[in-house]
Amino acid sequence: MTRYLGGSDVGFAVPGLGVFFGPNLTPDQETGLGTWTAQQIVTAITTGSRPDGRQLAPVMPWQGYAHLTTADALAIASFLQSLPPIHNKVAGPFGPAEKPTGLVMSVQPADVYATLPHPK
Repeated sequence: MTRYLGGSDVGFAVPGLGVFFGPNLTPDQETGLGTWTAQQIVTAITTGSRPDGRQLAPVMPWQGYAHLTTADALAIASFLQSLPPIHNKVAGPFGPAEKPTGLVMSVQPADVYATLPHPK
């Protein structure tokens, strides 16, 4: 809890796309959302578009937030901006051919998982 919403050390593997680590959502100016306006946060969580025009990583389920009311989306942005800033640069993202640093959680379809070697 000392790094609450300050970024993850565990990446999520998305087959064919790479490994994505949970970002620093605190208002740290260098490693978090500190330079984002409330409206930019709202746009990101409701459309999946970052202020620089890039799309958020596929693990961010922005489609689930797309139908928030403006007031609710602004409340989330306000909450994120109220957090204590935590200076924590998150690794990645890593493309499918790149070697990620840190732990990686991999979600696999059952038929793929069944073919993986199991510990003895």
